[in-house]
Amino acid sequence: MRFLKREGTFCRTCALASFRDMQADTMVLGWWGPLSLLITPFTLLTNLGALSGIRRIPEPVGPGFRPPLDPGKPVFKRPAGILALIPMGLLGLAVFAFTLLVIVGAVVGPSRESSESSESGGLSDYPNQEYPTLTVGSCARNDATWPYEDLKAEPCDSSAAQYRVHLWTNDTCASGDHSIGPMYSKDHDSPLCLRPLKG
Repeated sequence: MRFLKREGTFCRTCALASFRDMQADTMVLGWWGPLSLLITPFTLLTNLGALSGIRRIPEPVGPGFRPPLDPGKPVFKRPAGILALIPMGLLGLAVFAFTLLVIVGAVVGPSRESSESSESGGLSDYPNQEYPTLTVGSCARNDATWPYEDLKAEPCDSSAAQYRVHLWTNDTCASGDHSIGPMYSKDHDSPLCLRPLKG
């Protein structure tokens, strides 16, 4: 990224020619960088302030020591100005889409799911079904066949109890244990292990 500035004593015609050349260059070359993409629109608007100053310069009244520069076509009648319509249009479209999304979000409000999630401590992150709460040391049975699960809490002295609940150790379950998601823990935040009961 670089900022260029032309200084000097200009007649109106030469100042207009310099403005149009620099503005056209900025419109084509000014977009190609992450920060440039954000700064270029402001630079183009700032340059319009220079144009208003150029228009206040009186017309040349007599010939100078050299002929004035050719101001050429207005910026948007040059190929550079036409090419610049692409990034300017994309930027305008992005601003419009972002504004529209903000307005739609404000009108519609927070979704029901996100409010349920905040109230239930993350339960809505899982499919809408009831999960039994299993605590460390309690027992459970699985009415499905692994790797699927249909867990039910069971008293540990029940003949239907198949597994004892343990915490993860070192971010995993021991060999032979089954890992179950945090939806079964009391805080819905801690994954658990099911260790098969012996005999």
